[in-house]
Amino acid sequence: MAKTKRGRVLWSLPSRGRGTCPICKSTRIKLLYTQTKTDGTSLKVCKKCSKAVQSRVDLAEANV
Repeated sequence: MAKTKRGRVLWSLPSRGRGTCPICKSTRIKLLYTQTKTDGTSLKVCKKCSKAVQSRVDLAEANV
């Protein structure tokens, strides 16, 4: 049977959840994971960078 609800929440996100990852600078990639900097701000990152070390996350700039 088809799974009609799979990925449906992405349609409600701006640009279908895609953008430029602030850590690796990959463009047009899904930003579905949240990373928190040491100062408390949160970033949306790609799947590759969801397991990045904290020092690399702190160097990233937030897309505001």
